[in-house]
Amino acid sequence: MILPFRLPLLLLVKMMVMRMMMMMMMMMMMMMMMMMMRMMVVMVMMMVVVMMMTTKTTMNMLMRRRRIRRRPMT
Repeated sequence: MILPFRLPLLLLVKMMVMRMMMMMMMMMMMMMMMMMMRMMVVMVMMMVVVMMMTTKTTMNMLMRRRRIRRRPMT
């Protein structure tokens, strides 16, 4: 009588463990995805800031050069 009861219990436990593992994996994946998205957003923001800074500096440099060039012309 004990054996027949034991097998389904083991199966149930196995199923539960598998389900728990799957859930944990899914949660981990979701967390990783969220972290990746956050990292991507941060990276994009940083890139945009860097691009803006570089463009500003380049524009300033160009403007200065142009001004310097224009001064002798006038």
